[in-house]
Amino acid sequence: MLLLLVSAALMVVVVLGGWSVLVGGSTYGIIGIIFALVYVLFAVMVFRWSRGALTVTIAFSVLLLIFCAVGAGSWFARDKPGFTEAALPSDLIGLLVLILIPIQLILVIAAAVAFNQQWHVEEERFLGEGEGTPREQTPSRGAGKPDAAKAPRSAARATPSGPT
Repeated sequence: MLLLLVSAALMVVVVLGGWSVLVGGSTYGIIGIIFALVYVLFAVMVFRWSRGALTVTIAFSVLLLIFCAVGAGSWFARDKPGFTEAALPSDLIGLLVLILIPIQLILVIAAAVAFNQQWHVEEERFLGEGEGTPREQTPSRGAGKPDAAKAPRSAARATPSGPT
């Protein structure tokens, strides 16, 4: 969850810091902001133990990693004369984009490990039970009645209907 929030914060800083010089105008800036908001949504879903968000997080992280790897060099190439300067220095924005690359790699690994933790599996435990204490097996309600086990639940409750 922390990696998602850090990634979203860095994305917002990069987008807002370089908004005036983004190629494609504000369209790519809006896409970057939406991408950051999706990361915040994923962080909330992971906080709520939604296991399905982890696989989508892996896909988005790989996509952002590719964008960062391709675009990082262009921020450093802006130090020549004739380029307009963004709100933040281009070297700083390039550094933040480079920092996003290992964060995305770590996020992919962390999400994959979390996905393998089987969050969807639940085990019922009674209060006071320890981790290694085996639970005593108690018979179910109908265990002593052989007819109740064989009959379907609806048939066992039905009353015989005869002529009245």
